[in-house]
Amino acid sequence: MAEKKQNKAPARKAEKKSRLWLWILIFLGVWWFSNYTLKITETELETTKVSSPVRIAVISDLHATKHGIKNSTIVQSVTDASPDIVFILGDMYTRKSEWDLIQKPIDLTADIVSAGYQVYCVTGEHDTDERYVSELQKAGAHVLSYDEETVDVNGSRLHIMGIDNVYYSPTFDLSTAFALDESSYNILLAHIPNYDKFADFRADLTLCGDTHGEMAQLPFGAGPLYCSEKKQWFPKLLHKEQKIYDKGFFDYEGGTMFITSGIGVYPAPVRFCNRPEVVIMDIRPKG
Repeated sequence: MAEKKQNKAPARKAEKKSRLWLWILIFLGVWWFSNYTLKITETELETTKVSSPVRIAVISDLHATKHGIKNSTIVQSVTDASPDIVFILGDMYTRKSEWDLIQKPIDLTADIVSAGYQVYCVTGEHDTDERYVSELQKAGAHVLSYDEETVDVNGSRLHIMGIDNVYYSPTFDLSTAFALDESSYNILLAHIPNYDKFADFRADLTLCGDTHGEMAQLPFGAGPLYCSEKKQWFPKLLHKEQKIYDKGFFDYEGGTMFITSGIGVYPAPVRFCNRPEVVIMDIRPKG
């Protein structure tokens, strides 16, 4: 009898070890899927300021790495969606990167332009190198640094404005740089969200990146695990009175701000319930 018990002990130990390895493999699979597979986020809004549907693609925060999501995967996601225009919102590489990594978003932009799409870019706090900006322009992208352009898309006028703030001063005021065009659909491209100032300006649509969706999100729409701006854990659960600008739509009078969680895994691959994304947004006529 004692001998049988002794024989069972190694078997139980081996079974526990097998289960441990199974859980490790499951964890690694979920981690890889959450950080290194690209999600296409489809969303839409309505406005009386367009006469026909306009489809835009939004790309941000690539933070180029040697082993991240391939340019070809991103380009394919764009071409599959057939947008009318593409917006790139900055931090496409990480500050102090070697040039081979800086070249990756340049090549990405060139590939999208070569596929036949108009591309409008703003820079973030990382991708400020003058040579990088020059190469984007050579590739055919419109780089907006407190610049604006009005374009016709499917018979609708889009007034596109772009800023390149690395930070916002206390006196920051968009109305000193731009005037809204009441005959156009006004779109503001800005890497870093600044909800109060953007709400005061009242562009019809403001597109931002920067937050990375706070990297790790809780399941079932419970918000980010940690809010870097407020320095709070579980902010949407424990601080419901506060507005947490992590990702998605945030309405204001006369318009809305949309924040994409971007593509990269900077500063570390800790995404959870928040996969890298390319956003495909349909702007439809209202009424």
